[in-house]
Amino acid sequence: MKHFVTITIGLFLSLQSPAQKNEVFLITGTYTSGKSEGIYVYRYLQDKTEASPVFTTTGIKNPSFLAVAPGGNKIYAVSEMNGNGDAGRVIAYDFDPSTGSMRKLNEQPSGGDDPCYVTVDKTNKWVIVGNYSSGSLSVLPIQADGSLGAAVEKINHTGSGPDKNRQEKPHVHATVLSPDNRFLFVPDLGTDKIMIYHFNEKTGKLKSAKQPFAKTKPASGPRHFTFHPSGKFAYIMEELSGSVTAFRYKAKSGGLKAIQNISSVPAGFTGQAGSADIHLSADGRFLYASNRGESNTIAMYAVNPADGNLSLIGHQPTLGKGPRNFSITPDGLHLIVANQGSDEMVIFSRNMETGILTDTGKRIAVPTPVCIAWRIN
Repeated sequence: MKHFVTITIGLFLSLQSPAQKNEVFLITGTYTSGKSEGIYVYRYLQDKTEASPVFTTTGIKNPSFLAVAPGGNKIYAVSEMNGNGDAGRVIAYDFDPSTGSMRKLNEQPSGGDDPCYVTVDKTNKWVIVGNYSSGSLSVLPIQADGSLGAAVEKINHTGSGPDKNRQEKPHVHATVLSPDNRFLFVPDLGTDKIMIYHFNEKTGKLKSAKQPFAKTKPASGPRHFTFHPSGKFAYIMEELSGSVTAFRYKAKSGGLKAIQNISSVPAGFTGQAGSADIHLSADGRFLYASNRGESNTIAMYAVNPADGNLSLIGHQPTLGKGPRNFSITPDGLHLIVANQGSDEMVIFSRNMETGILTDTGKRIAVPTPVCIAWRIN
């Protein structure tokens, strides 16, 4: 028998006692073109995989991606809209950890159309947003009260790729800071490049790094990017080719050197991959990658700690359509998949020793879930 609950999800942010860690807030971004009202907040008991609703935002269109700031009391969400080249917005919220409610502080232009990714830097002074349709990114200052100021930096990418339908122009798909906050990595699906910028955390300004970009294979479509906990390796999910590329990372210069390219779809699969999200376990032993399209699977890999190479363990069907994002729970024991196309999340148990995922039988009813994030209570 399936069990139905509802959920939301971000980052874990501060040290808590073991008792406090069991109860966390789950926050999820959605598309509001259907039944969704906005961002959903729940109290979530990790040991019971139970969620109880506490708050829902309204009045913001398509808050599809969000980030929880260091400290956990501010949340920044995009409003994924398009219009005349500058319709996207970034919204700042105050988060009340006693109730889980969110209060809008203000909003600012994202500097382009269809913002799809937002990041808060480690100093809690800057928000960086990527605009998919405009192929651009912006850096906005965080004011003393957590609200956003006007962008101090905006960069427009140029170029295209061999896929004329998807790569007719630049398409920024993520804005990921290095573990030391010194470099910004910007996967561009439209140009098959991961742009690399030196980030000035005092001024918010960006300049090209010594290695200005890392190329991925033609028509691969780089999308989401993550660092290994050791800081020695990094991995990119490639949406169009359905592959993962592993890199050796040079922390001093921000440089990337490709060391492996491995498929994320099951053997013999010939349909559209539509690959999306990528995450590592906290211990760095396992990597997971989601495939939408006609696959609807999570690829599971073991990570070689010596050289960063991946070995495929297997594929777990997501038991729904369009696994846009997924997240490993803060305790590491479960993995939750946001199946955008079937309006629910699926909770899997995660074997800490083997990395294998197993269906718990529990489902989380959420309209068009897109982004998953955690806030430890």
